[in-house]
Amino acid sequence: MSRDLSTTPAPIPDGSGLRVCIVRARFNDQIVSALVAGARRALERCGVAEVSEVTVPGALEIPIACDAAAASHDAVIALGCVIRGETYHFEVVADVSARGVLDAGLRNHTAITNGVLTVENVEQAKARSGPGDDNKGFEAALGAVELARVLSNLA
Repeated sequence: MSRDLSTTPAPIPDGSGLRVCIVRARFNDQIVSALVAGARRALERCGVAEVSEVTVPGALEIPIACDAAAASHDAVIALGCVIRGETYHFEVVADVSARGVLDAGLRNHTAITNGVLTVENVEQAKARSGPGDDNKGFEAALGAVELARVLSNLA
């Protein structure tokens, strides 16, 4: 397992005045709900007051909702969980979802972060969606706020 070896802790960016949308998948709901809780903790810590949430069926539907949300939000956070099974379906869903989220951000020039877990098993998913600041929803939310500020400064 690789770990971030940087010595600089992630900053807590100022999210005041930002409109943020969480796009979450319903599939693997227990894990995704924990990611959403992490994202909401981070957004609160950043001072984001306006947070909306949209639920879609699964990871494949996340990109189109991110695309739509980008029209009226400063940042969008994509949250879902894809767990490897016995078929090639895992690779298809993981790849298409990730590419779609990236394309939505590029197309809209909007801060969209990808917090969709792609894991081998439920244990890995639980380890990445726990109550701490290492929750991937928490990290995706911090990244979304920071990127929204960067894009605003570049505009």
